[in-house]
Amino acid sequence: MMVDKRHPRPSGQAGSAAVPLYGFQPPVGTPYGLEVSTVEDFFAQHDDWPWNPPRPGRATFHYLILVTEGELRHDVDHVTRTVAPGQWLWVRPGHAQCWHPPGAARGPFILFEPDVLRSDIARLLAPLTTHEAPAVLSPHPGDAAWLQQTALQLLDEHRALGRRPLDIHHALRRSLLESLLLRLANAPGITPTDTSAGTGRGDTYGRFVDALELHFRELHRAADYAELLGCSVRTLSRAARDVTGKGVRELIDERRLLEARRLLGGARWVAQAVSVHLGFSDPANFGRFFRGHTGLTPAAFAAGEGRTGT
Repeated sequence: MMVDKRHPRPSGQAGSAAVPLYGFQPPVGTPYGLEVSTVEDFFAQHDDWPWNPPRPGRATFHYLILVTEGELRHDVDHVTRTVAPGQWLWVRPGHAQCWHPPGAARGPFILFEPDVLRSDIARLLAPLTTHEAPAVLSPHPGDAAWLQQTALQLLDEHRALGRRPLDIHHALRRSLLESLLLRLANAPGITPTDTSAGTGRGDTYGRFVDALELHFRELHRAADYAELLGCSVRTLSRAARDVTGKGVRELIDERRLLEARRLLGGARWVAQAVSVHLGFSDPANFGRFFRGHTGLTPAAFAAGEGRTGT
């Protein structure tokens, strides 16, 4: 399967804040950055990891699961989601996630790297693949049966490796995946793409967003991302302002603040662990950062979240 078991297991409070990042590692012989399995097969092949005991991780690729039977529980960004039959779970690159034992859950399980999608299709799917899109999707009733059938066809084609030339095999898999995602983009809660706006986010900004989701915990300067993307700070700053009206540093801070709110609130992490997780040199610096953006100390915010139950 695609996951890497070589990361050390976290221990202690500081370790609990270190959520490891996994790259795509399909079985030998699997072509390109796309793998298709089932929930039941995945768990059967990994009966001792990563849910025994459950521990969080992040990935550089997409997890997409259709539940056809039973009920699946899965933590996404430290919030436990419950996925019922007919619903889809989508864990996007950079999301913190944690598996729960599947119980009676069944269904197709699709894993793919972002660059599997053709660039024109990726632009159309931007609202669906963005980090902020819903983790649990409930398709329109008229789309549900078609989506399930297409997912099963994709699974069948994936298992047909060797029956036809490799390039045709992969073209069929990619075509089925793109068709499925384009139909899934019609699900409630997904804002349609504004095709009149050209390429939308823009190539440089889009690559920055992807990089930010993977690295906001350890990279905190515009120069870090410009170097990662192979462009100048000026080019990156212009791209960010053209799309959002905000500077790169402001976007980085917003993403770190969002993660801090999630961890202090729903996940109930202590401020020291959040500070380590987000790459602050010490908890005092994190406290100043959080108070400067929210007007509250981390402890006050956590207490308020506890009272409101959010």
